[in-house]
Amino acid sequence: MSTDDKNRAIAAAILPLVGGAENIGSVAHCMTRLRLGLRDRSLVRDEALKALPSVMGVVEDDTYQIVLGPGTVARVTPEFEALVAQAPTPAQTPESGPADAPMAEDLASQGAAIKAARKAKNATPFKLLLRRIANIFVPLIPALIGCGIIAGLNGLLVNLGWLPSVTPALAAMASGFMALIAVFVGYNTAKEFGGTAILGGAVAAIIVFPGVAKIDAFGQTLSPGQGGVLGALGAAVLAVYVEKWCRRWVPEALDVLVTPTLTVLISGLVTIFGLMFVAGEVARAIGEAADWLLANAGAGAGFLLGGLFLPLVMLGLHQALIPIHTTLIEQQGYTVLLPILAMAGAGQVGAALAVYLKLPRNGSIRRTIRSALPAGFLGVGEPLIYGVSLPLGRPFVTACVGGAFGGGFVGLFSMLGDKVGSTAIGPSGWALFPLLDGDKGLGVTIAIYAGGLLTGYAAGFVATYFFGFSKELLEEFDVETEEDGARVESPAAEPELVKV
Repeated sequence: MSTDDKNRAIAAAILPLVGGAENIGSVAHCMTRLRLGLRDRSLVRDEALKALPSVMGVVEDDTYQIVLGPGTVARVTPEFEALVAQAPTPAQTPESGPADAPMAEDLASQGAAIKAARKAKNATPFKLLLRRIANIFVPLIPALIGCGIIAGLNGLLVNLGWLPSVTPALAAMASGFMALIAVFVGYNTAKEFGGTAILGGAVAAIIVFPGVAKIDAFGQTLSPGQGGVLGALGAAVLAVYVEKWCRRWVPEALDVLVTPTLTVLISGLVTIFGLMFVAGEVARAIGEAADWLLANAGAGAGFLLGGLFLPLVMLGLHQALIPIHTTLIEQQGYTVLLPILAMAGAGQVGAALAVYLKLPRNGSIRRTIRSALPAGFLGVGEPLIYGVSLPLGRPFVTACVGGAFGGGFVGLFSMLGDKVGSTAIGPSGWALFPLLDGDKGLGVTIAIYAGGLLTGYAAGFVATYFFGFSKELLEEFDVETEEDGARVESPAAEPELVKV
């Protein structure tokens, strides 16, 4: 079977289990997850979906998220979208007819009620804001990764003195996107907040325009890029509100001329004479705070950040860190926070290895661990989180302990003056090695990060092996199971299913 056929088969297997094409309101994907907007949540067959070999887990948030893993999700999503587009509408389906209409309406009403209830429970203003921030920055991650790896390769070649005729070209490739990232942030922000995307990009472009160096604001000369992504975000949000105000008051006959002009003019003036200065000060404060924290309390800060990151991911609060990462990359060339946070994944891997040894008779869980560990080593933690540690409970806590010790290890070296950073956001685990950068040379940086991973693995393993299982938990899960998850009957155990 070709790769295209395999991806098409995965999409075809998923579609009926999420209610069919008529139940799909929207389709998108991030680094590892297929994100679906569903019309009727009750039509989803969760257990059958989780049982698919290609599905690593599911997560329910504002969208229904199916974890397929990096690379796979980017290839399956277009096939899934094609299947949804090709599917006949209910009116074209032979089985549908006038008699089916009331039933369809009833199902749609039930689905809308379920969706509304779930949204009302989770859609706090703060979480909705974080989701919007994620929607703005997540589409930029592939470019950040690609440019970050090229930047690392270029730095290595420069240090070695190799290919001097090529390194300027690599530097241009690596720096071009970062030089204009404010424009992309402005474009995505306006799109996310319901404005005209290109107007958001146009206003944000002012921030990186070299000509701003001729402008004085607040008694100082502006510099191109001042305020960075934070200024671009604020400028684009302002542009959206100005545009919506114009749409209400400008006559339709003049709208095409007046609205874009006033949007760029008003938002642009506020950006130049206000937002660039304010956002620049905020960005500078973020950079100074990160440096101070790691220089003066690096071990403690790393311990807390590494230990709390998995719970932050579970709550969706990690999205608030995306603009901070991006700001640090703009300022310093790398973010010192990501290598510390990546230790949470190391603790998760160590915990999974301990679970594997503690449950020698549970073939189902051990099979899940074997299939998920390669992704875990590469920094994709969802399979281990949702398939192993979180369902078991206590191993999730001990995995956080492993992440804390790994984060403390990296933070300790920051206190000693050896900063470790990442030139892009997104990957972690072993996949972060090509993106590492620091202030003491690549060899030292790699050694510290590798030491943190080993510390996280070891601490997560030890904490889980000795403290991750109560007597009751062992009795419940350390039982003979078949590979499909069915518990083998014995006099001491009632027949039931062990699902992970």
